[in-house]
Amino acid sequence: MVSLPCALNLILFLAWITAVMESGGVTGFFRVLPPLLAVVLVVNILRLLVLPARDTGGARTGLRVRMMLGGRRLVFCGLYTMAVQIWVFLHIYIRYKGSSPWGTAMLAANGVLACVGCLALLGAGVLRMICTSRRLGIVRRLVMVCTMWIPVVNLAVLLYACRLVSEEYDHEQEKAALRDLRVDSDLCRTRYPLVMVHGIGFRDLRYFNYWGRIPRELKRNGASVYYGNQEALGTIHYNAGDIRERILQVCRETGCGKVNIIAHSKGGLDARYAISKLGMAPYVASLTTMNTPHRGCRFVDYACGLPEGLYRLVASCFDRTFLRLGDRNPDFYTATHQFSTWESERFNQEVPDAPEVFYQSYTSRMKHPWSHLLLAVPYCMIRPLEGDNDGLVSVESARWGEFRGIFSNTHTRGISHGDIIDLKREDYKGFDVTETYVQIVAELKERGF
Repeated sequence: MVSLPCALNLILFLAWITAVMESGGVTGFFRVLPPLLAVVLVVNILRLLVLPARDTGGARTGLRVRMMLGGRRLVFCGLYTMAVQIWVFLHIYIRYKGSSPWGTAMLAANGVLACVGCLALLGAGVLRMICTSRRLGIVRRLVMVCTMWIPVVNLAVLLYACRLVSEEYDHEQEKAALRDLRVDSDLCRTRYPLVMVHGIGFRDLRYFNYWGRIPRELKRNGASVYYGNQEALGTIHYNAGDIRERILQVCRETGCGKVNIIAHSKGGLDARYAISKLGMAPYVASLTTMNTPHRGCRFVDYACGLPEGLYRLVASCFDRTFLRLGDRNPDFYTATHQFSTWESERFNQEVPDAPEVFYQSYTSRMKHPWSHLLLAVPYCMIRPLEGDNDGLVSVESARWGEFRGIFSNTHTRGISHGDIIDLKREDYKGFDVTETYVQIVAELKERGF
């Protein structure tokens, strides 16, 4: 830590060393010592600015995490050097003002270098954390940018961001250590392959996975993962046909005879229809639904009350958009109406569970409207009528088959409808979404599926 103040006060440091050497009569080879020290100090600070930090724990994390940790280190280095520069200013600049043995110009040049260096350390650290941390989120990033030039406030925000980064690094260390313990693990190697079925408004895209980091973690622990490949805005009946074809294809490719389905939101309804009405019961060992509106959404009930002409106009806009994105038969109007409570009641009567298939369900809940800003309005509409919900689906609506529990976290945020599928690729205090799915699949394996 001594090298940083020396590097930022390089001009004064070299002048002092030169003066000492001249007063001591040093000649010859030792005359090149100041330039060599200058090179070492400059290289050291450049290394600090550019290179990632080393892992402080026993487990090895990825480049993103080490760059993030390096950002935190740079922030503390910047604060440390600022404190040192205050001391330098008080004890050197003020003391030798007007009578400096080094000259006013040298002091001024050194001061400019020190200020630029401190700002570079702080700026690089903040930039690293903003670009690499998942826990900061969009709102916290905006706060950091907006408060950067407000004294005292910027320090408080900066220290808070550093604390979040430290917690994230500890979390990543724990995950890395767990992965090391599970090397070549068969924890998620189920008897039957997994078919993951997405919800409404999304497709199984090659470069943007609907399920975020979850499939990769499942595969790392031995799972065989496939996708439903149904439409984004298809009706339940239409999408069930796509799922049927996909199940049969997976069974042919793997020779396993059956699959385990993990379905989110509307995907759970699509899968239920395929099992019960399209003859897929013999080919499905289990169905796990995540935040599926089995009993409808009160928010959709309100939406269905909009003027018919307006609703159909909005629906046609969505249909045209998703036709361009690859849907063959988008039907926003019908698909969304199928979420109403009255349509769901009729659906449940007409689509009974297959006795040979194991049904289980999970859900999550938000703790307040600010948990997920995009879902704040539906959350507030559902909360007085149905109680706890994830921003779209109430806890009661998500219960089906063997209800396994409600996911939340130890903080005040809660877990939303999108968080449960790792939509934002963020980590939340007290909830690890990838590990949650690992445990779900591991339990399926224990049940013999």
